[in-house]
Amino acid sequence: MANWLKQSVEADVIKSAAKEVRETVEATLADIEARGDAAVRELSIRFDKLDRADYRLSDQEIEACLAQLSSRDIEDIKFAQAQVENFAKHQREALRDVEVETLPGVVLGHKNIPVNAAGCYVPGGKYPLLASAHMSVITARVAGVKRIVTCAPPFEGKPAPAIVAAQHMAGASEIYCLGGIQAVGAMAIGTERIAPVDMLVGPGNAFVAEAKRQLFGRVGIDLFAGPTETLVIADESVDGEMCATDLLGQAEHGPDSPAILLTTSEKLARETIAEVERLLQILPTAAIARQSWERFGEVIVADSEEEMVRIADQIASEHVQIMTRDPDFFLKNMTNYGALFLGPRTNVAFGDKAIGTNHTLPTKKSARYTGGLWVGKFLKTCTYQKVLTDEASSLIGAYTSRLCALEGFAGHGEQANLRVRRYGRKDVPYAGIAE
Repeated sequence: MANWLKQSVEADVIKSAAKEVRETVEATLADIEARGDAAVRELSIRFDKLDRADYRLSDQEIEACLAQLSSRDIEDIKFAQAQVENFAKHQREALRDVEVETLPGVVLGHKNIPVNAAGCYVPGGKYPLLASAHMSVITARVAGVKRIVTCAPPFEGKPAPAIVAAQHMAGASEIYCLGGIQAVGAMAIGTERIAPVDMLVGPGNAFVAEAKRQLFGRVGIDLFAGPTETLVIADESVDGEMCATDLLGQAEHGPDSPAILLTTSEKLARETIAEVERLLQILPTAAIARQSWERFGEVIVADSEEEMVRIADQIASEHVQIMTRDPDFFLKNMTNYGALFLGPRTNVAFGDKAIGTNHTLPTKKSARYTGGLWVGKFLKTCTYQKVLTDEASSLIGAYTSRLCALEGFAGHGEQANLRVRRYGRKDVPYAGIAE
């Protein structure tokens, strides 16, 4: 039986905040739809303190942002983007078009067709999260998306040079300095200056996530995302400092980011709690990380690795860091997670920034039914069929005629009957049943 040494205490607060966010987003999206660019501009002035006639960055502004970065900065961005692109290309190559003759004269197939336009949101109000540009823009480009629009909020009152550079270097078609609801609303709904896209991707705060949820259906989205989550699964093969470091490394994302330790060692659990307190005295982002840890941090002691798997699958965390003697046990047995980080030599920050896998991942238990962002999210797998012979058309037609009669669909049945008459040269009465 598992023992919780520390539990989250904020479930009711989350529900209350969600209602307020939902209502704010609904009203804001309606305003954008009604007033277009005027509403977007007012929202940008109000929330981001940025007033522009046109929020799309010019070529000159993009070049000015690039010029502010050192050659080392540019090389580091190139390295990270190369890793993301390399892995995305391997994923794309794994997605094959299919065509097969299932019966003599009957050919079925599917094609993987990229969406025509994608809107990529890159968070950047609190931290300039340039890595999100790699993850969305490069992945869309490798998938074959023709038009890739990016939006990122201003950082300290102006476009963030590193984010702009990452968006441009990744291959964005249009770059806008817009954040929040106004950014995703403008991309999805369209305004006088911004043509609408077909799908929205990328992480964001609670308002961005809720806007994507409400816009789903009008456009596609990558996934329903919430605050960053991390689960560290560990045993005595690692120490409390490493566990605490990996927990706080994600807790600094925001005051509502769950960070959970799951272990079979009570000794390690208590050492980790102590190490968290020690590190919070020296961590530069401790003001945020402490809020997250105190409100949403959990420490769970389980009886066995099997019980840890069961609990981890219930939690269905976005990031799962495995630091045990046999990390592959969890790779083989876990089913609900956004991404696994196997062994102490890797960690979530590697995945977030540079290793090549995508960091836009499912949260709030949605890992039970979806994975994260990848090239496949930008592709529509569309089927087609061909009937090449009279005999095949008559054969399928007769089966279809009888099945339609079972359902009472006379019009459907006639589509089949017509082919049986013409290609099978059989006499089937109108709205009748083929033998």
